[in-house]
Amino acid sequence: MARTHCWVVLMVVVLSVFGHAQLDRIVIPAGTPEDQALTAISNEPDTQKKLAMYQDFLQKFSANPAAVAYGNWQLSQAYQTAGDFQKALEYGDKALAGSPRNLDILVSQASIAQQLKDNAKIFDYSTRGGELYNSIAKQTKPDGMSDQEFTQRVDDEKTGGKSSYEFLEAAAFNAIAAEADAQKRIAYIERFTPAFPKSRFEEQIASYAMMSLSELKDTPRLIAYAEKTLASDPNNLPALLLLAGTYADDPKPGSLPKAVTYAQKAIEAAKADAPDADRSRKVSAGMAHGTLGYAYMKQDKTAAAIPELKSASALLKGQDDQQYAIAMYRLGFAYAKLNKVSEARDVLQEAVKISGPVQQPAQDLLAKVNAARAKGR
Repeated sequence: MARTHCWVVLMVVVLSVFGHAQLDRIVIPAGTPEDQALTAISNEPDTQKKLAMYQDFLQKFSANPAAVAYGNWQLSQAYQTAGDFQKALEYGDKALAGSPRNLDILVSQASIAQQLKDNAKIFDYSTRGGELYNSIAKQTKPDGMSDQEFTQRVDDEKTGGKSSYEFLEAAAFNAIAAEADAQKRIAYIERFTPAFPKSRFEEQIASYAMMSLSELKDTPRLIAYAEKTLASDPNNLPALLLLAGTYADDPKPGSLPKAVTYAQKAIEAAKADAPDADRSRKVSAGMAHGTLGYAYMKQDKTAAAIPELKSASALLKGQDDQQYAIAMYRLGFAYAKLNKVSEARDVLQEAVKISGPVQQPAQDLLAKVNAARAKGR
């Protein structure tokens, strides 16, 4: 009777060299010399002796691919326990070379990469695992197997691998969230989407994609991605806000009306006045009102801009200091443009208290407003 050795309790299915299944399972038949050697190793309490025994195991059974893959995997686990994560990753890669469609080993490798804080490797192992899991439903039915048996096997494999898949999905998402380089981040996202279709992190991924494209100043791709997002989710606030802001800053003819439309849609989608509106929705609504007021000002509709900027300031105060500062600066600018210098001064005096990129422009504008106010007396 075959016996499967596992260092951790994870999903395992049949080793690809033994059959038609999509995923690998390392099986060591019970009672064989390999099994007896592994039992002796597992009974050894001393870590260093255990490591040496695994090395001997690899040499002794080098002609057995399953034994070599398993031995390398257990060496990887042992080095991980000992805190030598680099060696753990090295032996894990050797195990993967011998059992490349093994979801358990990919989970193990992603975990070790997390301990090394190596985002690139975390993401690589995770997406490979995601692609592998999603291949289960695409496997070819073996000759001689009934449709019912095949369907049951596929269902069992998917059910057994679900927790591993969810771990890898979260690990890949966290690698994206931790990546500071926008170019690398968008490259990760482009690989994440097919590896984890209909992900539970889909909305956050869309936000990171649009943020990355915004940082890269890739306006055509940003607009295309945001519009694609809205096609499947018309009330997606990050997409609506980014399109509103992008079109508000776009000098092309016809862009400002689009900015107005998307900002208005964002205000409607946020529903900031609803009893269940949380901080995120209020901030989104505040940003949308601020962008709408900004677009109106650029259309020389300054009087119409002021109520929007006041709404933005009210929603953002105490919620997001930087967005609040932007709204107050723009409101001060609108008041100044209409020669309402007292109102402009009061607003700008509030804006200059907030450290950040808007502080200096607000100070400069406040100086001009104070000079105009003194002159008008």
